[in-house]
Amino acid sequence: MTILVTGSSGHLGEALMRRLREQGRRAIGLDLRPGAFTDRVGSILDRDLLRASLAGVRTVFHAATLHKPHVATHTRQAFVDTNISGTLQLLEAAVAEGVEAFVYTSTTSVFGDALVPAPGAPAAWVTEDTVPRPKNIYGVTKAAAEDLCQLFQRNQGLPCVVLRTARFFPEPDDARAARASYEDANLKLNEFLHRRVELADVVDAHLLAARQAPALGFARYILSATTPFAQDDLAQLRVDAPAVVRRLVPGYEAAYLRRGWRLPPGIDRVYVNERARRELGWRPRYDFAHLIEQLRAGAELRSPLAVQVGAKGYHAESFAEGPYPVEEPGGD
Repeated sequence: MTILVTGSSGHLGEALMRRLREQGRRAIGLDLRPGAFTDRVGSILDRDLLRASLAGVRTVFHAATLHKPHVATHTRQAFVDTNISGTLQLLEAAVAEGVEAFVYTSTTSVFGDALVPAPGAPAAWVTEDTVPRPKNIYGVTKAAAEDLCQLFQRNQGLPCVVLRTARFFPEPDDARAARASYEDANLKLNEFLHRRVELADVVDAHLLAARQAPALGFARYILSATTPFAQDDLAQLRVDAPAVVRRLVPGYEAAYLRRGWRLPPGIDRVYVNERARRELGWRPRYDFAHLIEQLRAGAELRSPLAVQVGAKGYHAESFAEGPYPVEEPGGD
């Protein structure tokens, strides 16, 4: 059985290709940019290329996308072309080829303004039942592509699973204030409490989703590290996050103090992965408590797979004011 991975020169696409080839599975990588794990270079808008790439394919991992960091450098039409029209053409080609499982990599950015509670309100408890309110063209186009997947499952019978991934990129944060306030490793470890996931765990979830897609038909899941928080913690979490973490992960404080690290005073949202764990059997290994143990031992915080893939960036050019040309409030 052949597997097609779109976006194979990107973080997740390369990670999927590495894992599949390690398992001895036949996988074809497709990307607009050349890469060590990209077999076919071209656009998902190229119908002839899609037909040729899908020959004999039974599983599609669709990770190709324009990302949030592209919002300031690409037109809204480019987002529509790649994230919506490209996904539509891939879905149509997948149906024509008889694909049996289609896994679409979406993002928690689809939630947008739903992630920001009113002043004085508890932190948001974000599940698959939270109604998305996208706040930029990236979120809008990813949400629309999710709906296309649902449409193709309902009308064409193509099994589709949508995975809304939290942050897993190794590049610096897009918010200038965050970069100025925290060491990068400190900031990323903080996010494992509520809004980050490890690349290796994301790959595991994709493989599970593909295996179970025919039985599921259509499903959406949030992929984020397992949070230590419960809904009863949300009010205190918004105003005094360190007190909550001290109670739930008491060993964190000494490990942080040794490095001069700190937690944010408050946390405004918590992504909940319970449905993915229950229905997919997903068992993410990298959570805050595990990483605190790694920190104590002086061990690498990233998975071996993430180390192999490394940082890739989102633009060919660099920008004087930071890793991306325009700062936006974080929405993913």
